[in-house]
Amino acid sequence: MPSSTIRRQMKNMVNNYSEAEKKVREATSNDPWGPSSSLMSEIADLTYNVVAFSEIMSMIWKRLNDHGKNWRHVYKALTLLDYLIKTGSERVALQCKENIFAIQTLKDFQYIDRDGKDQGINVREKSKQLVVLLKDDERLKGALPGAQDQGAHGAGAHQRGQRQPDQLRPRLQPAQPVQQLLGGVRQVGGLARLLPRLHVSERERKLGAGAGPTPDQRRGGASAAAGPGHEP
Repeated sequence: MPSSTIRRQMKNMVNNYSEAEKKVREATSNDPWGPSSSLMSEIADLTYNVVAFSEIMSMIWKRLNDHGKNWRHVYKALTLLDYLIKTGSERVALQCKENIFAIQTLKDFQYIDRDGKDQGINVREKSKQLVVLLKDDERLKGALPGAQDQGAHGAGAHQRGQRQPDQLRPRLQPAQPVQQLLGGVRQVGGLARLLPRLHVSERERKLGAGAGPTPDQRRGGASAAAGPGHEP
């Protein structure tokens, strides 16, 4: 096991770092190789947990404040941020946009190693790329997890604000009275002429037989009482 790994594990114990913080420290270590995709994926999954999200982002900002010979801390933290913006919780992008100045300042990062090689250029270029992404709302929207299928994250997309299929179904309206429904037909051509008769029929059903004779029945009764040949 490399001595750097042993020292990192000792610091993790002394400072009582959480599992999320340990993973970020490992992904942004000074080891001369980049963070593995599997490790960054594990960290991305943890960003959906409120507590772990806070621990992850705090450790990343701490790494971004490093300088000099710890340039790998900074470069790897930017690499991890880029990955989390595209595959982690949307809160990662929101917090980065709120603190974009801290990322912008890294465009002036300087470090020349003992061999005279400019290692700061890696940080400068990565910070510029990240700032461009954060300022381009359309590109950022396309990079967010909800804009495309992210495998395991796709199942959790609905929990981050997307509407569930059953929420898209139209709600059934309560039944309306016949009169109210018919009222909407009054302006539809010949159907409007049927409405008065429909209203009378409904009234007749309510009144029933005990409501008294109709006008035609009263005229018929008067004619019969007058006898044959009598005109009213």
